[in-house]
Order: sequence, then C-alpha cells, then structure tokens
Amino acid sequence: MNIGIVCYPTFGGSGVVATELGKALAKEGHKVHFITYSQPSRLDFLNENLFYHEVNINSYPLFEYAPYELALASKMVSVVQNEKLDLLHVHYAIPHASAAYMAKQILKSQGITIPVVTTLHGTDITLVGKDSSYEPVVTFSINQSDGVTAVSEDLRKETYESFKITSDIEVIPNFIDLEKFKKQKKDHFKKAICPHGESLIVHTSNFRKVKRVGDVIKIFANIHKEIPAKLLLIGDGPERARAETCCRQMGIHDDVRFLGKLEAVEEVLSVADLFLMPSEKESFGLAALEAMACEVPVISSNTGGLPELNVQGETGFLSAVGDIEDMTQKSLFILDKNNLPVFKQNALKRAKEFDISRILPLYESYYQQVIEKISSGTRVSSK
Repeated sequence: MNIGIVCYPTFGGSGVVATELGKALAKEGHKVHFITYSQPSRLDFLNENLFYHEVNINSYPLFEYAPYELALASKMVSVVQNEKLDLLHVHYAIPHASAAYMAKQILKSQGITIPVVTTLHGTDITLVGKDSSYEPVVTFSINQSDGVTAVSEDLRKETYESFKITSDIEVIPNFIDLEKFKKQKKDHFKKAICPHGESLIVHTSNFRKVKRVGDVIKIFANIHKEIPAKLLLIGDGPERARAETCCRQMGIHDDVRFLGKLEAVEEVLSVADLFLMPSEKESFGLAALEAMACEVPVISSNTGGLPELNVQGETGFLSAVGDIEDMTQKSLFILDKNNLPVFKQNALKRAKEFDISRILPLYESYYQQVIEKISSGTRVSSK
C-alpha cells in the first residue's frame, strides 16, 4: 500500500505512535509518506519506503495566527495527487481529521477518491474535543472519516459517551518495538547514579498538570524516608519549574535528577527499578508500556486505559488518582528485593503482548478493510 500519515512531530504519544507505525509499515514494504510541519522526532533512519513532506506555513500580516489547517489540507491534496496514495491515516482529531475532510472534498471534485482513517489518541477527545469551541468540528470530522480507531477500550467508550458518533470505532492498542525497548546492560550508568545500591525510580512525561508530577515527587519523598532511593525525571514542560522547587523545599533535591527530553529513553529505563505514572488521565499509557518492555514494574493511577495495560498485582499496582499513601506503600512492596524480580518478569511478559509484530497486522487489515469498503461504495459504519 501507499500510505500517507499525518501527525504531530513531537515527543507526545500520538506523534511517537504514528512515527513508529510508519517505520514499521515501511519495513514491511509499504510506501509511507509523513505529512507534517517538521520532521517527526523518531523519524531517525533511512528507508527507501519512507518519505517526508513538510507543510509550509507562510505568514501574512492579515493573519494573527497562521492558518495551519488550510496549509495542511493543501499539502495533503498535493501529496495524494503526486504520490498516488491509497489511503490517508491521520493521528489526533484536531486539526488533522478536519483538514483531511477538506482535502478529501477537494480531491473528490477532481475525480480522486481517498479513504481517510482517523486514530483517536486521548486528549484530542477527553480534553480539547470537549471544548465547545471545537466539539462540533470534532464530531463531524470523526463521523466523516472512512475508518476510526482508538488506542483503548476506555477511549472508545468515552468518545461514544461524549460525542454523537455514528461510525464504528475499532480499538487497536498502542504498541512497542521490543527490538528497541528492551533491557540493556548499563550497569556503569546505574552505578554512577546509585553508587550505594539505592533503588532507582523513573518518571517520564511532558510535565503537564494532567501528569501530576507533584504526586511523583511526594511519592518519592515518602519512599526516600523508608529506603535509600534516587529519582530520575525525563521530559520537560510547564510543571517542571514547580517540581524542581518542590524537591528543594522537601530537601530531596540531591537525590533527584531532571534529565530533560531524551531520545534514548530505553537506556535510562534499563537501569530503573520502578516507574511512576500517577496521571489524572491516560488514554493508554505508552510511557508505562515502554518501561514494562525494559522490565520495569509500574505504579499508576487506575484511570482511563491504564487498567487495560497495567495488571494489578502482577506488572505493578493501580491506585486511585491522588492516593499518595497507597502508591507509596505499593511502591515499597515492589521494591522489596524479594518481590522485585517477579514484578520485573511479569512486566516484560505483559509488554510482549503489545509488540509491534502483533499490532501492525491489525492496522494493515483495517486499512485493507477501509479501502475495500470505499471501493464498493460503502463506509465503515456502526454495527
């Protein structure tokens, strides 16, 4: 197949999933064309089947804000025409699904039919999409897509509850490349950070309020009172400065390191003993899956799609959002040297269920289904 992928090129979950999916499709022999405003952060290797088309946004005095959606729609039209695409796969509803609809109508006027698959990732539905300023467009764009997927059953359910959706939503979970995300021998790194055999705890996020980084700090502070431990925080965002201040106020800053944005997250995860994800909301929990693939058990909240990933008492534990004490006690239980090895084994075993080799065929099959439905004049609709 000849596939166009539209995504955000950032470190966020939707951009990561879209990029890794495109790379995997290219390895299978499909031609994949990325369409976005800058090169995706993980589009980091050469393959004869991978192509990148940059969306150019020209600034004019008339516009207070550059009309990205229009520029994106125009670029989609151009790529579909020139590259003879079979299908467009847009990740994140806003503004990609609405731009795809516009592109589809322009192409239709030229006698070109292009199927559009929209993948819902989370905040495009649970946060942005519910805003009254966007809700009608989100609803319309989803319903006008020829195929719709969601990354978890919980997100699928919430989408139906929050919007008047007439299309069927196929659940295809996020995935992991176990060739990349696996435990590596980084004993020298662990020794440098934990010279006295301290437990190493990790958190990765974009440091937004929904990630509850403050809870990570509080949980670690409680653990730190009971056992020797270190905390590594990967990522950056609006809550970072507050988190740094909190560490200093609690007197734990000497045992906490802020690493910023890292490309090779798996190298840090390879030496971790525990991963914390106390988020307010997670539609799937990709960062937790990456940790599990590196044999790191997870303490998470029990919200959104996390219960579909993190198995209570096996790969880690789930607690109510904001329950610092419960997360602390369960963290200490996992970190006990008699318990930790089993949790690490279970985490890897669970991660293998989400290996890209298992999930990629689901996307390929769904693409083919959508293309065949459009060719026959029917749309993938509610059952």
